[in-house]
Amino acid sequence: MASPDATAAFRAARDFLLDNAHDPAAAHAGFAWPEVGPHFNWAVDWFDAIAAGNDRIALHIVEESGDETRVTFDEMRRRSNRVANWLTGLGVRRGDAVMLMLGNRVELWEAMLAILKIGAVILPTSVVLDTDDLAERIERAGIRAVVADGTDAVKFDGIAGDFARIVVGGEREGWHGFGASGAASDAAPGIVVDSADAAIVYFTSGTTSRPKMVVHTHVSYPVGHLSTTYWIGVRPGDVHMTISAPGWGKHAWSLFFAPWIAEATIFVYTYARFDAPALVSQLDRAGVTTFCAPPTVWRMLIQADLERRPRALRELLSAGEPLNPEVIATIERWWGLQIRDGYGQTELTAVVGNTPGVPVKPGAMGRPLPGNDIVLIDPVTGAIGDEGEICLPTSPERPLNLMPGYLGEPERTAAVDHDGYYRTSDVAVRDADGALTFVGRTDDVFKASDFKVSAFEVESLLLTHPAVAEAAVVGAPDAVRLNVVKAYVALAASWEPTAETARAILAHARETMPPYMRVRRVEFFDLPKTISGKIRRVELREREIAAADAGGQVASEFREADFPGLKG
Repeated sequence: MASPDATAAFRAARDFLLDNAHDPAAAHAGFAWPEVGPHFNWAVDWFDAIAAGNDRIALHIVEESGDETRVTFDEMRRRSNRVANWLTGLGVRRGDAVMLMLGNRVELWEAMLAILKIGAVILPTSVVLDTDDLAERIERAGIRAVVADGTDAVKFDGIAGDFARIVVGGEREGWHGFGASGAASDAAPGIVVDSADAAIVYFTSGTTSRPKMVVHTHVSYPVGHLSTTYWIGVRPGDVHMTISAPGWGKHAWSLFFAPWIAEATIFVYTYARFDAPALVSQLDRAGVTTFCAPPTVWRMLIQADLERRPRALRELLSAGEPLNPEVIATIERWWGLQIRDGYGQTELTAVVGNTPGVPVKPGAMGRPLPGNDIVLIDPVTGAIGDEGEICLPTSPERPLNLMPGYLGEPERTAAVDHDGYYRTSDVAVRDADGALTFVGRTDDVFKASDFKVSAFEVESLLLTHPAVAEAAVVGAPDAVRLNVVKAYVALAASWEPTAETARAILAHARETMPPYMRVRRVEFFDLPKTISGKIRRVELREREIAAADAGGQVASEFREADFPGLKG
């Protein structure tokens, strides 16, 4: 346990950000990461400190069936202590990696707190992974215990290994039942950790390569998410909801650390199939004040024509991938609130964002958040300027909210963290007012006729056509132009993948895009995605290269030349 001074320092930093919620310039200028000392454990030194005797609701879960669960802060403190002591009794020790493969159920939050409290390492894992994926992760991460729902435990049957197996929500031969933790002591486990100890390890989504294992310490995420709390705008007493699946960094961002840093209620609505009207009804019924959803959900809400704003909403956010300007404009017209975009990575907390009370520049993801400095470096020349790769200086002082590295892969760590900068592989441009606009991944920006083309910028313009539900833009190799711009399109409901639809989209591109970035080929396609929902453009680029090498036109694509009057 850290000293009371560490808790006080953390609270003072949090309160400074709350006091400057609508003055980002003052917040950025005056904020300093708190000095929490060598033995800070957020689950004990912050969560338990605010939870003791606190009968406000910490977690509120509503099932699609209508069943509800509410857990107060003090109940969550005691429940997680029981789980912590029970895990210790099973032999889980400080530094042991514990795989959590649970959906959004109460036991997930109990287990996350408990694992932190005993100094073990959380390895959040998506429930959609199969046995082969799990076996690889268990081996790579050196897993010592697995906690899984009864429906997913079967995936571990064929995996050998000396690790404890814990099942939630039932019984299973050879497995420990999580329910037995209820009989353990609710006294604080009293295990001392080092602030620099590993606390949580996330596998990246693998949009371009084999997933990396991102290590975060007891300060880099727990304390680092002060910046995320500021971006969200969540305050004590609020009810916060984020649509995010366990297993990914955003879940820890917005459904664990940030709302409980703010002493707010986490609200979760679970469902088997997305239903936009049902979601909006729950937002209204639960009195959700701050709400974050990925771009796909915002688009689905718009398609459902849900113009009535839930009663308590104050802050709207989007994360996961950049949100296109037309979606922001539609929600603002309906609900009178701007969706605020932000930027971070699994390797970081939120580092750039549009903050509460500051008008959003269409398309911009905001300015550097408190505690973060951003430098844009040309990935080719190395020049620092107003367009380039988003980088964080690591010298003279390393950002507190940056991972120490990738687990067991020093060469991959060195590839992104060298010469005094952490390099994100994302490209942005900065305007005269200091606002940053996302351009794309370094490998999502390509040249066509000697002009740089941003896949994201083209996709944003495509999405203004009613036929386009989602789009992924890549460069298709071309002997004359180097690349031509090709769009893989997932169609909106009621549109058919016909030549007429393709012609309409290509005509729209001609009207809205300058010649160098104009879409000249369209293919209707089931977009490949990672299990976290991000589009794998790398697969589409490889498909285009293979087609070019074969020397023929992709049979299922439509080209400008197919439609007289469009070419040129």
